[in-house]
Amino acid sequence: MAGALGGGFGGRGDKSLRMPLVETLRLAWADPEIRQRLIFVLFVFGIFALGTHVPVPIPNVNAAAFEDKIKNNAFFALMNTVGGGSLKRISIFALGLGPYITASIIMQILTTAFPAWKKELQEGGEYARRQQNRRTRLLTLALCVFQSLGLIQLMGSAIGPQSPWTIATISIFWTAGAMGLLWLGEQVSEKGIGNGVSLMIFAGIVISIPNMFDMVGQAIANGAVQWWQATFLLLLFLATTWLIVLFTIAQRRIPIQHMRRQVGTRAVGGATSYLPLSLNLAGVIPIIFAISLIYMPAQFATMLGDNAVGRFFAVVAEFMQINLTRWQGWVGALIYTIMIFFFTYFYTAIQYNVEDIANNLKRGGSFVPGVRPGKQTKDFLDGVISRITIVGAFFLAIIALTQFFVPVIAPGLGMVNVSMLFGTSLLIMVSVALETMRQIEANILMKQYGA
Repeated sequence: MAGALGGGFGGRGDKSLRMPLVETLRLAWADPEIRQRLIFVLFVFGIFALGTHVPVPIPNVNAAAFEDKIKNNAFFALMNTVGGGSLKRISIFALGLGPYITASIIMQILTTAFPAWKKELQEGGEYARRQQNRRTRLLTLALCVFQSLGLIQLMGSAIGPQSPWTIATISIFWTAGAMGLLWLGEQVSEKGIGNGVSLMIFAGIVISIPNMFDMVGQAIANGAVQWWQATFLLLLFLATTWLIVLFTIAQRRIPIQHMRRQVGTRAVGGATSYLPLSLNLAGVIPIIFAISLIYMPAQFATMLGDNAVGRFFAVVAEFMQINLTRWQGWVGALIYTIMIFFFTYFYTAIQYNVEDIANNLKRGGSFVPGVRPGKQTKDFLDGVISRITIVGAFFLAIIALTQFFVPVIAPGLGMVNVSMLFGTSLLIMVSVALETMRQIEANILMKQYGA
């Protein structure tokens, strides 16, 4: 692996923490400004936790039937886990930040597809960023309405037939909750510390953890899960966390040589820096894309009902749904893995335009040692990113499939619920925690250097 990447995991890199975790938290709490920001973040988390328990008034709702739907649908279970259990409680935050995440991804793709938008964002400065944010919010609003109506349809018998006025009221409540959650995330970014939207997703997963541990404890108490199965799950959890941390901080650092220039009587430049490329360039986005598509046939089958088209989608869903306890589920796992590889390459190609990077290096008088500026630099960077993307896609596929081994190890826990703590949720939680700690550490170091 190290040879293929030209680097490997050696060295601390730019993304690892420079101070011990406990020391970072102690210094952060001792600083009045950082402490105030952390308290604000915790205050917003409290509002979010309270909002997950505020139900939307739906007449004749069968909460138990809807909870069964969540238990038997991994996509619903993921939404419920990320939302802190708000979907199961049919609360005002049931949609979570899903519409905003989808809108952000769509806008990134459209910005790459339309050269005029891309040029505007590159050259327009703060005004262009505000325009982009405005478009993202408008698209988020539209997706909130669309997803709320789709969720009502998918709930089916759990809520029974409802009047158009009731459906519109439910959609308004969920749309307002999702936009309010987005506003809270923006407040955290402005007045707290870290990325607000990411921290709200992190908070939702953390809120769900006690319930998952309670499920495991009950399963052990009633004999559904043996002690050795629980021990194996704990070891799997620790190993997965270690792997996520390793790949989150791992980088391929490409040396960049800056040309020496004469400015007046002084020679400036000539230093060497690095172009850091994370081994997981695409983040968690490929998994989100893939898991949305893998469960789409099942959602279509539920919406269409018992007719020829609905039965067709039900058969497709049998092979698309990942369940490693039956052979059809292994087909779904293979399709899921292929989707993750495809979206990893697709999203990396959108995020990292090697031609622009090569041109920017050439214009700035910088070059990669041993590589000619221009086309050769572009080809070199393209090769490096392609090799990194293969490793990153393997990593994402392993993490994404980990949760589906939980029912094989401990069948008494069921197909979903506790398994959601592995895989995607764990990747989000660990990545956000590391990024937030890096920002806290950067604030501390900046204040120390300033003093």
